[in-house]
Amino acid sequence: MARHDHDHHEHSGANLVSAAREALIEAGEQWTGMRESVFAELAQHERPASAYDIADNLSRSRGKRVAPNSVYRILDLFVANNLALRVESANAYLANTHPGCEHDCIFLVCDECGDTIHVDDDETSRTIRKIAQTREFKAERPVIEVRGLCKSCSG
Repeated sequence: MARHDHDHHEHSGANLVSAAREALIEAGEQWTGMRESVFAELAQHERPASAYDIADNLSRSRGKRVAPNSVYRILDLFVANNLALRVESANAYLANTHPGCEHDCIFLVCDECGDTIHVDDDETSRTIRKIAQTREFKAERPVIEVRGLCKSCSG
């Protein structure tokens, strides 16, 4: 269950792409056709997608090769601006369904099927950041990943 101190407005479909565009422009970045294509492709995935998955799908749909390095650069920009979340252990990405909302990443990752649940829990985030601070460490982008089995795979 999500526990957070602020309201989240979850977006999906065309509304998610529109919210991402608004958040990126508000952050002072440009929303290009390629960035829109990468975000729209990422948003279609229910499970974390790699830059290679996105590049392959865009190459097929555009009829010309899209380089994974270009996709990586765009995904890094999206992560930096809270439009996408990076699952570190899988080197894969999820679209943030509430773009621009800044919070730490807590993931429950199924080792069997790859299903990944993003959990918002401000209390846990504050605790992690406080632990870092007491050790004179500046937490830039905390990511917590819990590996295991989802309900479908464990039962």
